[in-house]
Amino acid sequence: MSQNTIQPIQQQPGGNPPPPQQYEPAPVSQPIGMQPMGGQQPVSGQPQGFMEKPAGTAGCPPGLEYLTLIDQLLVHQQVEMLEVITGFETKNKYQIKNSMGQQIYFAQEESSCCERQCCGPQRGFIMHITDNSGKEVITCTREFKCCAGCCWCACCDCGAMTLKVEANGEFCGMVRQTCSKWSPRYQILDAQDQTIFDIQGPCCVCDGPCCPMDQEFMLLSSNTGDEVGKISKQYTGFVKEAFSTADNFGVNFPMDLDVKMKAVMIGAVFLIDFMFFEEKDNGGEG
Repeated sequence: MSQNTIQPIQQQPGGNPPPPQQYEPAPVSQPIGMQPMGGQQPVSGQPQGFMEKPAGTAGCPPGLEYLTLIDQLLVHQQVEMLEVITGFETKNKYQIKNSMGQQIYFAQEESSCCERQCCGPQRGFIMHITDNSGKEVITCTREFKCCAGCCWCACCDCGAMTLKVEANGEFCGMVRQTCSKWSPRYQILDAQDQTIFDIQGPCCVCDGPCCPMDQEFMLLSSNTGDEVGKISKQYTGFVKEAFSTADNFGVNFPMDLDVKMKAVMIGAVFLIDFMFFEEKDNGGEG
């Protein structure tokens, strides 16, 4: 970012200094493929690159205030050089940003080293999501299930992958895989186990440099079947796809959606990432 150079004040003949010159901060760059939300402008009370915490609202769990102003998110997985060089599966880490590229949350996986190396994407994990102050505000939990996750296996509870989401210890809802013949399908459920949304993935989910396109998982209203948002795994380019397993996701959902359901949507990103875009085994193909 370019910096303004402040010139020394020159004295005028009358002896009074000229009025101070006004300086405006340079605009924050926007991530590719994400458009700014209507009316949102860069904030000045927070270090550049971080979103300022909005005022709390009634019924909003602490830490989810950020989500009241958001209908788009970018989830960016960090590249781990140890994993790139050696193939040793490390804990996943993600930056969660708004549409202006300002960080809102940081997510870090907690899992067994043995499961990471031997079970790959089927491993159980806890995803700890912290705000910009380092306080954990969202927790996503997926239990380990052996030989589960395929479309046909999801027809029974023991074969369906699920992920539970909590905010400061309060249960928000869950993401549950559902039975389908071919394309991946999920349900977004609230704390009362009521289906709020259905997620329908593409018929053929592919990853890596041989699949130069975005992979879209459509968010559908459970009542009408209308499309109300989506989760997109974004193609990051041939070189990065070939030499790294780090993924980028874009998330869209209704602005007026309950913040607890928005937190569950973040959890859906992690479940989809692990099931379809995580390495199948240590050093194997993604």
